[in-house]
Amino acid sequence: MLYAQVHLTLPAWVHERIDLARAYPGDEAKVALAIELSRLNTEACSGGPFGAAVFDAGSDRVVSVGVNRVLPQSCSVAHAETMAYMLAQQRLQRARLNRDMDGNVVGRYVLATSAQPCCQCYGATVWAGIDRLLIGARSEDVESLAAFDEGPLPADWVGELQRRGIEVVRDIHRNAACEVLRAYGASAPGRY
Repeated sequence: MLYAQVHLTLPAWVHERIDLARAYPGDEAKVALAIELSRLNTEACSGGPFGAAVFDAGSDRVVSVGVNRVLPQSCSVAHAETMAYMLAQQRLQRARLNRDMDGNVVGRYVLATSAQPCCQCYGATVWAGIDRLLIGARSEDVESLAAFDEGPLPADWVGELQRRGIEVVRDIHRNAACEVLRAYGASAPGRY
């Protein structure tokens, strides 16, 4: 039989941890949530050490979250960022979060992620319709502490995103994000 649909899910524990009515003011609070998701995901053995959350920039509330689900879902694109983007797009019923079908701005959105997007998530970020990208750990942290291959990025990847109207803020709670990667790398090196 030819498969005609894709079904990806977050682990059940996510629903118990996310309060959609809560605001997360400030960049630090947003990235702290992404890092907490990455930590909980590894502790629950429900995927790799990555977490992400999409926020409405006006209310500072969660639109969606994502955690790495590559192995549990047998899907190489089930990264934390792409899961968060897809779930936000489904919730808002827009392929580009910040624009309607006619290209009109309908809001501003922020992605907070526990680690710098890999080459796949970088590409998704270009098209997802976010206005700000908040990052915990750097790609060199991911590669050295957890033995992941992050793939190639443009030499000036930050500049490329900024030229597309996406502000990039790096190294927010970097040490805390690295601690999750370090713990994962010590327990399951190279496992996605």
